[in-house]
Amino acid sequence: MPTPIGNLGDVTLRALEALKEADVVACEDTRRTAKLLRHYGIATPLVRLDQYTMGRAEWVLADYEVVAYASDAGTPGISDPGAELVRWAYAQGAEVEVLPGPTAFVPALVASGLPTARFVFEGFLPPAGKARKKRLEALAGEERTVVLYEAPHRLQTTLRDLIALYGKDHPVAVARELSKRHEEVWRGRLGETVGRFAEPRGEFVLVLGPRQAIPAEPDAEALLARLRAEGLSGRALAEALEAAGVARNRARQLAYKEDA
Repeated sequence: MPTPIGNLGDVTLRALEALKEADVVACEDTRRTAKLLRHYGIATPLVRLDQYTMGRAEWVLADYEVVAYASDAGTPGISDPGAELVRWAYAQGAEVEVLPGPTAFVPALVASGLPTARFVFEGFLPPAGKARKKRLEALAGEERTVVLYEAPHRLQTTLRDLIALYGKDHPVAVARELSKRHEEVWRGRLGETVGRFAEPRGEFVLVLGPRQAIPAEPDAEALLARLRAEGLSGRALAEALEAAGVARNRARQLAYKEDA
Protein backbone atom coordinates (compact mmCIF):
# COMPACT_ATOMS: atom_id res chain seq x y z
CA MET A 1 0.00 0.00 0.00
CA PRO A 2 2.01 3.05 -1.17
CA THR A 3 1.72 5.96 1.25
CA PRO A 4 2.94 9.57 0.87
CA ILE A 5 6.64 10.17 1.45
CA GLY A 6 5.83 13.59 2.88
CA ASN A 7 2.90 15.50 1.43
CA LEU A 8 -0.34 13.74 2.46
CA GLY A 9 -1.90 14.82 -0.82
CA ASP A 10 0.28 12.38 -2.75
CA VAL A 11 -1.81 9.31 -1.86
CA THR A 12 -3.75 7.70 -4.74
CA LEU A 13 -7.51 7.22 -4.86
CA ARG A 14 -7.03 3.45 -5.17
CA ALA A 15 -4.86 3.41 -2.05
CA LEU A 16 -7.53 5.26 -0.05
CA GLU A 17 -10.19 2.85 -1.29
CA ALA A 18 -8.05 -0.14 -0.32
CA LEU A 19 -7.36 1.29 3.14
CA LYS A 20 -11.11 1.74 3.72
CA GLU A 21 -12.06 -1.74 2.49
CA ALA A 22 -9.33 -3.70 4.32
CA ASP A 23 -10.15 -5.64 7.49
CA VAL A 24 -6.93 -4.38 9.07
CA VAL A 25 -4.00 -2.16 8.11
CA ALA A 26 -0.66 -3.65 9.07
CA CYS A 27 2.05 -1.01 9.23
CA GLU A 28 5.56 -0.20 10.40
CA ASP A 29 4.49 2.63 12.69
CA THR A 30 0.87 2.80 13.86
CA ARG A 31 1.27 6.46 14.88
CA ARG A 32 2.37 7.59 11.43
CA THR A 33 -0.22 5.53 9.59
CA ALA A 34 -2.95 6.65 12.01
CA LYS A 35 -2.17 10.25 11.04
CA LEU A 36 -2.80 9.41 7.38
CA LEU A 37 -6.02 7.54 8.14
CA ARG A 38 -7.34 10.36 10.35
CA HIS A 39 -6.58 12.90 7.62
CA TYR A 40 -8.86 10.99 5.23
CA GLY A 41 -11.46 9.91 7.78
CA ILE A 42 -10.63 6.19 7.59
CA ALA A 43 -11.41 4.06 10.68
CA THR A 44 -9.81 0.73 9.70
CA PRO A 45 -7.98 -0.83 12.70
CA LEU A 46 -4.18 -0.91 12.75
CA VAL A 47 -1.64 -3.54 13.79
CA ARG A 48 2.11 -3.03 13.99
CA LEU A 49 4.17 -5.16 11.59
CA ASP A 50 7.77 -3.98 11.20
CA GLN A 51 11.22 -5.55 11.09
CA TYR A 52 11.00 -6.37 14.80
CA THR A 53 7.47 -7.79 14.78
CA MET A 54 7.31 -9.50 11.39
CA GLY A 55 6.90 -12.78 13.26
CA ARG A 56 3.26 -11.74 13.69
CA ALA A 57 2.72 -11.91 9.94
CA GLU A 58 1.50 -15.50 9.99
CA TRP A 59 -1.34 -14.90 12.43
CA VAL A 60 -2.23 -11.50 10.92
CA LEU A 61 -2.67 -13.12 7.52
CA ALA A 62 -4.59 -16.01 9.09
CA ASP A 63 -6.95 -13.86 11.18
CA TYR A 64 -7.92 -11.29 8.56
CA GLU A 65 -9.29 -11.92 5.08
CA VAL A 66 -8.10 -8.62 3.60
CA VAL A 67 -4.87 -7.10 4.94
CA ALA A 68 -3.47 -3.80 3.69
CA TYR A 69 0.19 -3.14 4.44
CA ALA A 70 1.61 0.38 4.73
CA SER A 71 5.26 1.27 5.20
CA ASP A 72 6.30 4.44 7.01
CA ALA A 73 6.50 6.22 3.65
CA GLY A 74 6.55 5.20 0.01
CA THR A 75 5.99 1.83 -1.60
CA PRO A 76 6.30 -1.22 0.71
CA GLY A 77 8.92 -3.76 -0.24
CA ILE A 78 11.48 -1.12 -1.22
CA SER A 79 14.07 -0.93 1.59
CA ASP A 80 11.53 -1.98 4.24
CA PRO A 81 9.95 -5.19 5.68
CA GLY A 82 7.19 -5.28 3.07
CA ALA A 83 9.18 -7.70 0.94
CA GLU A 84 9.21 -10.24 3.78
CA LEU A 85 5.45 -9.92 4.20
CA VAL A 86 4.96 -10.68 0.51
CA ARG A 87 6.98 -13.89 0.93
CA TRP A 88 4.85 -14.87 3.96
CA ALA A 89 1.68 -14.24 1.96
CA TYR A 90 2.79 -16.37 -0.98
CA ALA A 91 3.87 -19.14 1.40
CA GLN A 92 0.33 -19.23 2.82
CA GLY A 93 -1.26 -19.20 -0.63
CA ALA A 94 -2.66 -15.69 -0.21
CA GLU A 95 -3.34 -13.40 -3.15
CA VAL A 96 -1.03 -10.39 -3.37
CA GLU A 97 -1.97 -7.14 -5.11
CA VAL A 98 0.55 -4.30 -5.33
CA LEU A 99 -0.67 -0.77 -6.00
CA PRO A 100 1.47 1.84 -7.78
CA GLY A 101 2.23 5.00 -5.88
CA PRO A 102 4.76 7.22 -4.13
CA THR A 103 8.42 6.31 -3.80
CA ALA A 104 11.44 8.52 -3.11
CA PHE A 105 14.02 7.28 -5.60
CA VAL A 106 12.06 7.98 -8.80
CA PRO A 107 11.54 11.74 -8.28
CA ALA A 108 15.12 12.05 -7.00
CA LEU A 109 16.46 10.30 -10.10
CA VAL A 110 14.42 12.42 -12.50
CA ALA A 111 15.21 15.69 -10.69
CA SER A 112 18.94 14.86 -10.64
CA GLY A 113 19.41 15.80 -14.29
CA LEU A 114 21.67 12.74 -14.63
CA PRO A 115 21.13 9.91 -17.17
CA THR A 116 17.97 7.92 -16.38
CA ALA A 117 17.83 5.40 -19.23
CA ARG A 118 19.89 2.86 -17.26
CA PHE A 119 20.22 3.01 -13.50
CA VAL A 120 20.69 0.75 -10.48
CA PHE A 121 18.88 1.22 -7.17
CA GLU A 122 21.08 0.20 -4.24
CA GLY A 123 18.85 1.24 -1.34
CA PHE A 124 20.72 1.62 1.95
CA LEU A 125 24.36 0.53 2.07
CA PRO A 126 25.29 -1.79 4.97
CA PRO A 127 26.35 0.46 7.87
CA ALA A 128 29.83 -1.04 8.33
CA GLY A 129 32.10 -4.05 8.02
CA LYS A 130 32.76 -6.49 5.20
CA ALA A 131 29.24 -6.23 3.81
CA ARG A 132 29.64 -2.48 3.28
CA LYS A 133 33.10 -2.90 1.73
CA LYS A 134 31.78 -5.55 -0.65
CA ARG A 135 28.90 -3.36 -1.83
CA LEU A 136 31.18 -0.37 -2.36
CA GLU A 137 33.63 -2.49 -4.34
CA ALA A 138 30.76 -3.62 -6.56
CA LEU A 139 29.83 0.00 -7.25
CA ALA A 140 33.39 0.76 -8.33
CA GLY A 141 32.78 -0.83 -11.73
CA GLU A 142 29.17 0.31 -12.18
CA GLU A 143 28.59 2.17 -15.46
CA ARG A 144 24.92 2.98 -14.79
CA THR A 145 23.53 5.84 -12.72
CA VAL A 146 23.47 4.75 -9.07
CA VAL A 147 20.70 5.64 -6.61
CA LEU A 148 21.26 5.28 -2.84
CA TYR A 149 19.21 5.99 0.26
CA GLU A 150 20.93 7.33 3.38
CA ALA A 151 19.95 8.40 6.88
CA PRO A 152 21.23 11.76 8.18
CA HIS A 153 23.45 10.26 10.91
CA ARG A 154 25.38 8.18 8.35
CA LEU A 155 25.43 10.68 5.48
CA GLN A 156 28.92 12.11 6.10
CA THR A 157 30.49 8.66 6.32
CA THR A 158 28.83 7.58 3.09
CA LEU A 159 29.81 10.76 1.26
CA ARG A 160 33.45 10.30 2.26
CA ASP A 161 33.38 6.67 1.15
CA LEU A 162 31.90 7.67 -2.21
CA ILE A 163 34.54 10.38 -2.71
CA ALA A 164 37.24 7.77 -2.10
CA LEU A 165 35.52 5.47 -4.58
CA TYR A 166 34.59 7.88 -7.39
CA GLY A 167 36.83 10.90 -6.85
CA LYS A 168 35.99 14.49 -5.94
CA ASP A 169 34.92 15.54 -9.44
CA HIS A 170 32.27 12.87 -9.95
CA PRO A 171 28.78 14.31 -10.63
CA VAL A 172 26.13 13.78 -7.97
CA ALA A 173 22.68 14.98 -6.98
CA VAL A 174 21.58 14.99 -3.35
CA ALA A 175 17.84 15.07 -2.66
CA ARG A 176 16.31 15.44 0.78
CA GLU A 177 12.87 15.87 2.29
CA LEU A 178 11.19 15.15 -1.04
CA SER A 179 7.58 16.41 -1.31
CA LYS A 180 7.91 18.17 2.08
CA ARG A 181 8.11 21.86 2.94
CA HIS A 182 11.92 21.92 2.98
CA GLU A 183 12.44 19.79 -0.14
CA GLU A 184 15.87 20.28 -1.69
CA VAL A 185 17.62 18.81 -4.73
CA TRP A 186 21.25 19.87 -4.90
CA ARG A 187 23.46 19.11 -7.91
CA GLY A 188 27.24 19.31 -8.02
CA ARG A 189 30.43 17.33 -7.48
CA LEU A 190 31.09 14.75 -4.79
CA GLY A 191 33.96 16.78 -3.37
CA GLU A 192 31.53 19.60 -2.52
CA THR A 193 29.05 17.47 -0.60
CA VAL A 194 30.89 17.02 2.71
CA GLY A 195 30.96 20.75 3.38
CA ARG A 196 27.55 21.40 1.83
CA PHE A 197 25.83 18.85 4.07
CA ALA A 198 27.92 19.23 7.21
CA GLU A 199 24.75 19.26 9.35
CA PRO A 200 22.43 16.86 7.51
CA ARG A 201 18.72 16.88 8.28
CA GLY A 202 16.00 14.70 6.82
CA GLU A 203 16.11 11.55 4.74
CA PHE A 204 18.47 11.59 1.76
CA VAL A 205 18.57 10.14 -1.74
CA LEU A 206 21.96 10.20 -3.46
CA VAL A 207 22.12 9.95 -7.25
CA LEU A 208 25.56 9.32 -8.72
CA GLY A 209 26.29 9.86 -12.38
CA PRO A 210 27.46 6.82 -14.35
CA ARG A 211 31.14 6.06 -14.64
CA GLN A 212 32.52 6.54 -18.10
CA ALA A 213 33.53 3.23 -19.57
CA ILE A 214 37.27 2.97 -20.21
CA PRO A 215 37.74 1.95 -23.83
CA ALA A 216 39.71 -1.21 -24.39
CA GLU A 217 43.30 -0.75 -25.54
CA PRO A 218 43.48 -1.64 -29.26
CA ASP A 219 45.85 -4.33 -30.52
CA ALA A 220 48.63 -1.86 -31.27
CA GLU A 221 50.92 -4.28 -33.10
CA ALA A 222 48.20 -5.51 -35.46
CA LEU A 223 47.07 -1.93 -36.07
CA LEU A 224 50.67 -0.90 -36.77
CA ALA A 225 51.08 -3.63 -39.37
CA ARG A 226 47.85 -2.68 -41.13
CA LEU A 227 48.67 1.04 -41.25
CA ARG A 228 52.19 0.38 -42.55
CA ALA A 229 50.68 -1.83 -45.25
CA GLU A 230 48.55 1.16 -46.23
CA GLY A 231 51.71 3.17 -46.72
CA LEU A 232 51.76 5.28 -43.57
CA SER A 233 55.00 6.05 -41.79
CA GLY A 234 56.60 8.55 -39.44
CA ARG A 235 54.39 11.32 -38.09
CA ALA A 236 51.34 10.28 -40.14
CA LEU A 237 51.61 6.77 -38.75
CA ALA A 238 51.95 8.02 -35.16
CA GLU A 239 48.90 10.25 -35.55
CA ALA A 240 46.84 7.41 -37.04
CA LEU A 241 47.80 5.10 -34.16
CA GLU A 242 46.87 7.75 -31.60
CA ALA A 243 43.55 8.45 -33.33
CA ALA A 244 42.76 4.74 -33.12
CA GLY A 245 43.17 4.80 -29.32
CA VAL A 246 46.84 3.98 -28.78
CA ALA A 247 48.42 6.10 -26.03
CA ARG A 248 50.42 9.03 -27.46
CA ASN A 249 53.86 7.95 -26.25
CA ARG A 250 53.22 4.35 -27.29
CA ALA A 251 52.03 5.48 -30.72
CA ARG A 252 55.22 7.51 -31.31
CA GLN A 253 57.40 4.69 -30.08
CA LEU A 254 55.81 2.23 -32.49
CA ALA A 255 55.74 4.61 -35.43
CA TYR A 256 59.42 5.52 -35.27
CA LYS A 257 61.01 2.33 -33.93
CA GLU A 258 61.72 0.88 -37.38
CA ASP A 259 62.53 4.25 -38.95
CA ALA A 260 65.41 4.93 -36.54
